[in-house]
Amino acid sequence: MSDISQKLVELVRDYYHTKEFIPLHAPVFDGKEKDYLAETIDSTFVSSAGAYVDRFEQNMTSYTGSPKAVATVNGTAALHVALRLAGVEMGDLVITQPLTFVATCNAIAYCGAEPVFVDVDRDTLGLSAQAMELWLSNHAKLDAEGVCRAHEDGKAIRACVPMHTFGHPADLDGLCDVTRRWNIALVEDAAESLGSFYKGQHTGTFGASGTLSFNGNKIMTTGGGGMILADEATAARAKHLTTTAKKPHTYEYIHDDLGYNYRMPNLNAALGCAQLEQLEAFISAKRTLASSYEAFFQDSSMQFITEPPECRSNYWLNGVICEDKKQRDALLDSTNSQGVMTRPIWALMNHLPMYKNCRRGDLSNAQSLEERVVNLPSSVKPGVSV
Repeated sequence: MSDISQKLVELVRDYYHTKEFIPLHAPVFDGKEKDYLAETIDSTFVSSAGAYVDRFEQNMTSYTGSPKAVATVNGTAALHVALRLAGVEMGDLVITQPLTFVATCNAIAYCGAEPVFVDVDRDTLGLSAQAMELWLSNHAKLDAEGVCRAHEDGKAIRACVPMHTFGHPADLDGLCDVTRRWNIALVEDAAESLGSFYKGQHTGTFGASGTLSFNGNKIMTTGGGGMILADEATAARAKHLTTTAKKPHTYEYIHDDLGYNYRMPNLNAALGCAQLEQLEAFISAKRTLASSYEAFFQDSSMQFITEPPECRSNYWLNGVICEDKKQRDALLDSTNSQGVMTRPIWALMNHLPMYKNCRRGDLSNAQSLEERVVNLPSSVKPGVSV
């Protein structure tokens, strides 16, 4: 392990041309970020009202092919509202994967619903349609009104939330088929997969809605921020709810529903517009780095995680699957001790105290991946988009 770890450190340092500390993923600001931010400050419209919010939403619809896009303060807020618009209510069940960032489950909990954990596919690291079908066949039925309900207590299984792990699209054909037959809303957590396409269609555009994140560690950033991708009617409702459900009026404050102050500030949107202009250059650089990693691990006992067939992944975070936890820990210890940041994958959600008692199926793939996956430095090198 020491030999391959040392060679990996040398590869990473050579790629980034530095002997300094190398983070897992850092943002790059080589475009018009400062120009757009200066324009926003000069306009004095720095909060939720401003031209850059509209522009960012319009540019994102053009890029993703979604009919509409609604900017939000962060990706978790976007997913929370998307689930509410999908009909998720207090006491409902929502199927999702245990191998995800905690925000996925938190958004479900914000609705008063309970996550149900179903296994992932080993090749995509995303929610398995086959495992979901098996769990539903054993634990659910459609009632007379066509509502999917759990055998155990009759709770409605209202939605399904796959997450496109590290930017690799999940099995969307399979998930669309299962959710359609079981009358379950598909809400995609595409937080990590901006720029990823499944059979030519952008992730986040397959179900009732999809959500993106522009956190500082994502492939492009607005500092903090998120977005809901949806059809026109759903997006209009999302815009209303995320702006405190305030009805238009010349001077009165009229709020007609439980709304949220989830609006993206104009400052953040200005940053997003500049970053989006560079996105394809970012993705190209990431795919080049991924090819270098893939070649490096070709003859090793570790498996580099590659994009699924007929997909284009953005390779947001590069990852490798070790033989076992011992090998994983040795790789983590060696690289981090040499100033090259690597990280394990998240702890499974059913291992966290607030979700440990949630319903779940067999999670063999997720358990194996939790013990063996290591993420590698994946930043875009400064200057690639200039």
